Amino acid sequence: MQDEIQEIEAAALAAIKSARDEQELDGARVAFLGKKGRLTGASAGMKNLSKEDKPVIGQLLNAARSAITAALDAKRAGLQDAADRAALAGLDLTLPGRPAHPGGLHPLTRLRDRAVQICRRLGFALAEGPEIETEFHCFDALNTPPEHPARNEKDTFYFDSGKLLRTHTSTVQIRTMEGEAPPVRIIAPGSAYRRDEIDATHLSVFNQLEGLYVDTDVNVGDLKGTLEFFYRALFGEDTEVRFRPHFFPFTEPSFEIDIKLHVKGQAPKWIEVAGCGMVDPAVFESICASRGDDAYHPDKVTGFAFGMGLDRLAMIQWGIRDIRLLIENDARFLRQFA
Repeated sequence: MQDEIQEIEAAALAAIKSARDEQELDGARVAFLGKKGRLTGASAGMKNLSKEDKPVIGQLLNAARSAITAALDAKRAGLQDAADRAALAGLDLTLPGRPAHPGGLHPLTRLRDRAVQICRRLGFALAEGPEIETEFHCFDALNTPPEHPARNEKDTFYFDSGKLLRTHTSTVQIRTMEGEAPPVRIIAPGSAYRRDEIDATHLSVFNQLEGLYVDTDVNVGDLKGTLEFFYRALFGEDTEVRFRPHFFPFTEPSFEIDIKLHVKGQAPKWIEVAGCGMVDPAVFESICASRGDDAYHPDKVTGFAFGMGLDRLAMIQWGIRDIRLLIENDARFLRQFA
């Protein structure tokens, strides 16, 4: 059996040496070390040997297997080295390389992250909610009457089930108050949906960031100071901010917020960027009815809420004149933000 093992080892080493590619090399491995290989077959004969012969033959088998395995590894490395040299043959190492274009965050992502960062400095926590909503959370709980235009099918996307795509992220404010007792200080960035005609300033899907602060003694001064700080942190310390009286069903008093926009070559002009106000007591009463307690009773708490379009803020931040550029994924446009 010793002669047989030596003969198998010699044949295996010869086959490995003559292999011209990976396929032939793998064939040699299978022929000698595979389940039905010659050395494997010889190993099966160990059971027929005497106790005295088994140690000697076992050592020979192990030595042969090690030699064949080492030869396979060396040959494989040689074949790979030859393939690498062939791949590099004729390569002009003096040819300038092609520069890699760095990636970057989408302008809306950059604006949202910056806005969230500023709000976190003011103590606001992130909150989220579903984009498919009920009329209660989107309208009823926010003191929106049945005849309000926003509830019309011409303005809102309804499902056959009666649910709808949320028209604002104020729904997150309602769900947060349903689930948490005051004090509450949250922001809710996310998508909203309305049946708007798509043009240079409108999309049917847009991005909002809404905020809510409820505690025992929240007032208009807190609201004004918070939003003035936010816009000056976002656009610069010299940003002029003004509040104009307005009407929203869910806040009283209500305001629209303008900032003065300075564009090179043009006269400064005021542009509306957000809506806000003190939470209407009717909203707190709806929350108490939904919760089944008086945690948000208007005699116990006050609060303010605000909402802004992130798309519009991005347009102001970078002087983008057409909102559609934010959704067209034109690499020529997006590359300037990388």
